[in-house]
Amino acid sequence: MSEAVDTAALLTSAQQALERFLDVRVDDDGTLTFSHADVPCVVQAMRLAEGLSVLSLTCVVAWDLPHEPTVAATVAERAGQGLFGTLGIVPTERGMDLTLRYAFPAQGLDESALGTLLMLVVSTASQIRSELLGAGPKR
Repeated sequence: MSEAVDTAALLTSAQQALERFLDVRVDDDGTLTFSHADVPCVVQAMRLAEGLSVLSLTCVVAWDLPHEPTVAATVAERAGQGLFGTLGIVPTERGMDLTLRYAFPAQGLDESALGTLLMLVVSTASQIRSELLGAGPKR
């Protein structure tokens, strides 16, 4: 199977799995985009080697957070508690952006299992956003 066919099939499976829970858009390049509780997310597929294709899920948990040691400490502490995904801080001119990324081999997962795995990551991102921002202004 060609790389393009392989990755398109993975994205179709991910789309069907996610559509059980969320409204999903398919971009021109096949990338899936959606939001969950104000957290924008994107799913991409890639082939790393013959027989090893992965889905990559990136959620933007928060953006333009203040450059404060307490924010970084909270993120570091929360990162150590996670099982699904890697939290990362990206410094910007306007503050810090926080992302949650998770990549995994997805070939062979049925729709139910794939949906469960993706929603574990997405709901974790939403939970972290809620914990970090609380009832304050949304970023």
